[in-house]
Amino acid sequence: MSFSLFNPFETLYFNPQTCFLTGEDLQSEEEEVCIFPNWILDRFSLRNKKFKMMDQVTGIHYEDLKLPCSSAVKDALNILDEEIKEAFIEGYDAVKKNSEERLFLWMGKLVYGVLYHDLNLEIRRSAKNPKLKEFKLSPLLKERFAKFHLMLQSLVVPMEFKGVKPWSIEVVKLKYSQDTFNYKDEPTNLNFSLGMNGFGIIACLQDNGAVGNKQRDILQKISDKILHPIQFEELCERFLYSNYLFKKRPKHIIEVNEEKVVIESLPIIETPAESAFGSWDEKMFAGVLADYWEPWGFTKNEIITPPDSPISFLENDYTHQFLEPDSIKLPF
Repeated sequence: MSFSLFNPFETLYFNPQTCFLTGEDLQSEEEEVCIFPNWILDRFSLRNKKFKMMDQVTGIHYEDLKLPCSSAVKDALNILDEEIKEAFIEGYDAVKKNSEERLFLWMGKLVYGVLYHDLNLEIRRSAKNPKLKEFKLSPLLKERFAKFHLMLQSLVVPMEFKGVKPWSIEVVKLKYSQDTFNYKDEPTNLNFSLGMNGFGIIACLQDNGAVGNKQRDILQKISDKILHPIQFEELCERFLYSNYLFKKRPKHIIEVNEEKVVIESLPIIETPAESAFGSWDEKMFAGVLADYWEPWGFTKNEIITPPDSPISFLENDYTHQFLEPDSIKLPF
């Protein structure tokens, strides 16, 4: 069996006539796929709403967020999306039973799609302004994004994942209606969160499971409780901030043979002398949490009053016991 692998990050090659996943040449710029599936755009009336890009200035209509895509990749994505759509419409139990690898591919296409547009914006901005330096990625980001992109190619390339899981993916029960679609991402560190139809998904897509392990204690306390939305936002921020502090470079052994690509993800090793994470800064955490809790009107100064720790809706500040969702008297 012969197959080729594509790495657009080696030369930052993002061409509208090149398939985003395989690098195949396309016949026209009309060969493309929506980043956010059509059923989501229609179900939540998103087509003409604007998605804010990483620069926090540029907004692109959801329906204009597309990726150049070969017919074979588009067919595979359609099959994947129908599978995920069925689970998402059914709700928590179906999503929980779904293969993490398939969830990774579905989430990864969204995060990569946003990243693709973010990078193109920066490349074009740099090229138009002679006063700006040529846009470049650090070696660390090149490696991170290239491995992420390689794993996404398992959609169409025979690939086996061995060792620990390359990602942290958690699915929780959530007090959300069928009319809510709460999507957030942070492409630099490959973070994803989504709340809808009674479930929430939180993922760090390239951490070899380190962030999920760091948050294992609170996840065990949550168990199968139905979270209040403010609890879900706090859990998302714990994942986001932990991933920001994650300082170990995930390692993989990659073997390409005639039959398939084998990716073995190695466990993250911590010792008393060397942690996998930087020091937790309560003030910084509270500042970002204020953004997540904005719908409830919390400010950073209300969330933290030094020397106390930030308030929490997941755990009691003194006993560290899980706070029952029904005890939270906030709107949702």
